[in-house]
Amino acid sequence: MEPFVALMRRYVNDYTNRHDVSVCPEIMEPGYTLRMGPHEVAGRDELYIPASQKQFTQFPGLCLTVHEIVTNGDRLAMRFSEHGRSVRHDGRGAAWTGLGLYRWNGTRLVENFVEQDYLARRRQLASGVPAAVEPPALAPWDTVALAPDPEAEAVVRAWIDESAPGPVTLDDGAPDILLDDASSQVDDLFSAGPHVAFRVTRTGTYMGGLGADAGIDDAALTGAPGTLHLVGLVTVADGRVTGGRIVRDRLGLARSLSRPTVGSAS
Repeated sequence: MEPFVALMRRYVNDYTNRHDVSVCPEIMEPGYTLRMGPHEVAGRDELYIPASQKQFTQFPGLCLTVHEIVTNGDRLAMRFSEHGRSVRHDGRGAAWTGLGLYRWNGTRLVENFVEQDYLARRRQLASGVPAAVEPPALAPWDTVALAPDPEAEAVVRAWIDESAPGPVTLDDGAPDILLDDASSQVDDLFSAGPHVAFRVTRTGTYMGGLGADAGIDDAALTGAPGTLHLVGLVTVADGRVTGGRIVRDRLGLARSLSRPTVGSAS
């Protein structure tokens, strides 16, 4: 088994799905840093573990299902779903997608850029109608490391600059673009063969599309400047992006809009 993949098997099975934070010191460095949207959770024991325990308390039966893993040996991307029932919402259930870009030092995890589709989770918990969990990866722990491909990375950088989603799935299938006249800053990008993972911060003009689901007044906020963080994993073939997934921090975008909001976006 690839060493990085073996570490992530412990992350998924021993830590996350067993809710056993005693495993964290064995798989994460003390300075482990999670970056999600505009937030940075730096410090395994001081900040990260308490945040995880809060999630496990809200979702006592929380499970993580792996859908896809790619790695080049030094970096690893994992697309997953988390799913469970919330004690804060009378036991209502939800399943929401996530995508993490992990870095390790050859022994333990040191960093993760991640996004989870909390807007979809919020919608499901409000309606009481959970989404179906996507099928699991057939054999995620058998994933083999592939060498980085600079040409595939160049294709994806150009594609990001074009701001065109193309043949990729956004979040839970939402077709909305959300931002107009947007510029992109690439915060992280790496490849494993034809697979390219990235984290991007986009700034632009809000086009509408979030509305009451995100606790905002679309009519008042359309045209406001906004910031959107996203994480993606795409495949390149014949010099173009042929498919993949992007998970966006849509609730973070709602919070970033500069005009007053209606209700809470949390």
